[in-house]
Amino acid sequence: MYFQCALLSLLLLFSFSSAQSKTVSDAMGRVVEVPPSIDAVICSGPGCLRLLTYLQVESLVVAVDDMEGKRRKYDARPYAIANPQYREKPLFGEFRGRDNPELILTLTPQPQVIFKTYPSMGYNPLALQKKTGIPVVCLNDGNLLGQRDALYRSLRTMGTVLNREARAEAVIAFFESSLQDLEHRTRDIPAARRPSVYLGGVAYKGPHGFQSTEPAYPPFSFVHVHNLAAEDLAPEQALQHATIAKEQILNWNPDILFLDLATLQLGEKISGLHELQNDPAYQVLDSVQRSNVYGVLPYNWYSKNFGSIVANGYFIGHLLYPERFSDIDPKQKADEIYTFLVGKPVFDAMNSSFRNLAFSRIAL
Repeated sequence: MYFQCALLSLLLLFSFSSAQSKTVSDAMGRVVEVPPSIDAVICSGPGCLRLLTYLQVESLVVAVDDMEGKRRKYDARPYAIANPQYREKPLFGEFRGRDNPELILTLTPQPQVIFKTYPSMGYNPLALQKKTGIPVVCLNDGNLLGQRDALYRSLRTMGTVLNREARAEAVIAFFESSLQDLEHRTRDIPAARRPSVYLGGVAYKGPHGFQSTEPAYPPFSFVHVHNLAAEDLAPEQALQHATIAKEQILNWNPDILFLDLATLQLGEKISGLHELQNDPAYQVLDSVQRSNVYGVLPYNWYSKNFGSIVANGYFIGHLLYPERFSDIDPKQKADEIYTFLVGKPVFDAMNSSFRNLAFSRIAL
């Protein structure tokens, strides 16, 4: 009888404990125990708050890092433009994961979970969890090419923690449908019809000039163009951000140039736009002489702008293969993407801060 009562007590205790928490596996391979119902969270690290916004749980955010509180002339984060209330939230630390445990412990209400991207950056997630007593769930925001699975795992992990599994699957399905559409429209274009292209001015931990590029630039892959930086660099160089020698750009002499408008942050005299307009070396490029230079939305802005990356794919496809995209208005398409992902059509608001150069020919 005693044994039976003891066993029943253990079963009840186990059932109670299980009802009070659930577990998820995070990007560091850790099994993290989290409450079954979440009402308050914070997001640490580049791109973390973007993913949470995609899941439509903005109301759960009780504090932000200082990236969200800054007001700038330029801002290319659709999630932040659509949610200006983020700027008014209390701060819990500095950008790029430099969390402040003492500030976190003063927050009211207290976050029940801390999501953290780029766990090797800033405050150590294990130390943060120990110091605050709050579960820290690490995420890998991946990309829309070879690390798409990592992005999808993070959306699903966040969705499981926040009981937003259905929305996570809807976001994943949206990306998959969009990329399949771009692939279907362009996959059979003969190599001879694919123009050679180069993208300059890509931001990477801050703004850069025209020599800064992303060799594995997803929109170029989406629509099957001849991406010179990807095809002519060594494999190890083509998988990461790169700074291309000016002589190499001149030697490539691309058919069409694209300018990532993040470069405008550098200011009037040193941006990639200024270089194209004033550096005599670039004036010999056929694309410059023929005015084949176009502005695209920033690829990176506190990590990767996934919605803008897809929108850029539609613009580039429409520009280079108009007969394949005759049913697409790139600006309207961008707003369809933003409305689904962040809840509002923010293209015009974002583009206006970049001199309305996005999805336009740039006068040099």
